Amino acid sequence: MTNYGLKLRLFAIALAALSGYVDALGFIYLGGFFVSFMSGNSTRLAVGMVEDWHHALISGGLILAFVFGVMLGTLFAYRGTRGRSISVLMLVTLLLTLAAATHAGDMHTLAVALTAMAMGAINCIFVGSSGEVTTGVTYMTGTLVKLGQGLARNMVRPDKIAWGGYLWLWLGLIGGGLLGAAIYPWLGLAALWLAAIASLLIAILASRLNLSES
Repeated sequence: MTNYGLKLRLFAIALAALSGYVDALGFIYLGGFFVSFMSGNSTRLAVGMVEDWHHALISGGLILAFVFGVMLGTLFAYRGTRGRSISVLMLVTLLLTLAAATHAGDMHTLAVALTAMAMGAINCIFVGSSGEVTTGVTYMTGTLVKLGQGLARNMVRPDKIAWGGYLWLWLGLIGGGLLGAAIYPWLGLAALWLAAIASLLIAILASRLNLSES
């Protein structure tokens, strides 16, 4: 994140906001399960295996769907370096659109699974030369660790770049979550249509800003 230019930082923040929005929708709809935060689902899986197997099955299913989405996103990312991020984001757009459509068709379980897959795939947009994810946009534990490290380094040697980017990335996810929570009472999971539209608009804007090789 600290090595990104302004355009890439804004791109990452927009994706984090989209992820926060979708995760808030899923969290409310599922009554406390996540479609993007798999650390939380892993804890719920472990607790569910002891206290409630139904909860364990929900958590396990979400984790499997998320991992499958990561696999799909990785395959799209490996298509080549040129246009990689846009290709993966269009996959995310497709998955979110299918999720909204299947929810409208009363196929709610499939809709949730597709949403989790989309959140898995979106993490494959920022990939380094080694093929490893460099910036995750749906989970913030690592981001907050880097924020804390940057703040500590800033106490020794002033350097706003060391922590500012991570703070904005976290705020992006929080902002998206706030928006999702505010819209859910009005639209429910049908608000995924707005997420699909936002994903498409971000992809178009990123393409025009020449971020297709990121």
